[in-house]
Amino acid sequence: MFKRHATPATSPQTYTYALSEAEWREKLSPLEYQVLREAGTERPFTGEYEELEAAGTYHCRGCDAALYSSGKKFNAGCGWPAFWAEEATSEGASTLEYIEDRSLGMRRVEIRCARCGGHLGHVFTGEGFGYPTDARHCVNSASIKFVPEAEG
Repeated sequence: MFKRHATPATSPQTYTYALSEAEWREKLSPLEYQVLREAGTERPFTGEYEELEAAGTYHCRGCDAALYSSGKKFNAGCGWPAFWAEEATSEGASTLEYIEDRSLGMRRVEIRCARCGGHLGHVFTGEGFGYPTDARHCVNSASIKFVPEAEG
């Protein structure tokens, strides 16, 4: 596990889903807490969803907001689940919050759940993967949970 590299998810931003730190610690595993609430990063190629190809939706582990569709997931070879776009809310708003991250001597864009502020990972552009957007959302498996498409 890499240590914190971005701003913890405790900014002054008001989120529609908010818990006390004690409630977050009770709800999340230690790894999930470190990633979602302290902006940690799991080691590459260790997450449970990096190679998953099943149909379904990826939800925030913190608040259960639907964030990504399996139809927008691709193998970027980066070691984390990668998506070329997020899902929108029923009102058409983004399910993500984008924050400039200048830590570790880099300039990146951190992505957080717009509902609870949980750290998800980072988004990168300009890599030419050939999908409808020029974005690669690298997401920690510890920050999301997979909900399979209903059969039948």
